Amino acid sequence: MTIRDFFTSVIVSALLAGAAHAEGAWSSFPVYNFDSGSAVESSIEPVASSTHKWQLCAILPHMKDGYWISVDYGLVDEARRLGVELSILQAGGYSELVKQVSQYDDCVASGADAVLIAPISESGLEKKIRESAKNGLVQIGFVNPIHTSPTTSKIFVDYATKGRQTGAYLVENLGDAGGNVVALPGPQGSGWAEAYMDGFREALEDSNVKIVAEKFGPAGVAESLTLIEDSLQSFDDLNAIWGGAPAAEAAIGAVEEAGLSNIIIVASYENQTMVDSLVAGEVTAFGSEFPVMQGRIAVNLAVAALQGEEVPSYLEVIPQMVTVDNVENIDLATVLAPKGFQPEFSVE
Repeated sequence: MTIRDFFTSVIVSALLAGAAHAEGAWSSFPVYNFDSGSAVESSIEPVASSTHKWQLCAILPHMKDGYWISVDYGLVDEARRLGVELSILQAGGYSELVKQVSQYDDCVASGADAVLIAPISESGLEKKIRESAKNGLVQIGFVNPIHTSPTTSKIFVDYATKGRQTGAYLVENLGDAGGNVVALPGPQGSGWAEAYMDGFREALEDSNVKIVAEKFGPAGVAESLTLIEDSLQSFDDLNAIWGGAPAAEAAIGAVEEAGLSNIIIVASYENQTMVDSLVAGEVTAFGSEFPVMQGRIAVNLAVAALQGEEVPSYLEVIPQMVTVDNVENIDLATVLAPKGFQPEFSVE
């Protein structure tokens, strides 16, 4: 058995072992709780059952890649477990803020008991969120940050922390010699891409790793490929590429096409391709923010709030670096939708 075959079997076993966890009941999940004003390591417990067939409505930026499909899976599987109704609307991309605002209005107009919000832009939705908060609507922010708008509860990851975490890993991996890196954090104006970039810069400040270019762009493989090909042509002494999962996915093919086997690829977040590419040795590592669990927890927070239970106002996911060395210790069912899962947009 080759090293690649060994780790492939490990990951398949992990996915199979996590299937029972992913479908149906789940145990507590570790989080940071910020209700005291600072981060306290805690955990969130699943709601045991729903007392009513609540109507939930969720809005997502898009469903173009495995990351958001995994969020979708967490939402729909948890809604089924609890026996609540759920509608999911996706805007089609980070350039579609106007559409997402309209979809938010559609959720409210439909009479939803709670709206679950993964915003393209917090500022673009803030007025709507504030108006609905005055009317007592349960609103749960999840995945993409909502910092100032009044939500009932919210859960996301601190993107600056993930930028620092993945940046520190890259510095350690390149060693004392350091090197040159191109950074592709994601779509400018999203808020999370800028936060990723801020943290990444901070991690590299006192190192010998130099950022030779920062290239913001859409969170898509095709769009990222153009930016990466330009970078490979512009910098003949490139040692690493860092960016979101679509950028890392695009980088794999571009680096191979250019015959540059010595370039390290590190992803700031995950999708199924990142897991497969980690096994294949095509990416060195990725940072995980557990998108399946964010979907599950968002549904739980909404149901608990609707049932009059006290819910934390602000939670953060505890991010984790995933490498070949530790992937067998991670329940991938908390990270990715099962292979073959197709996006679903309603639970009746």
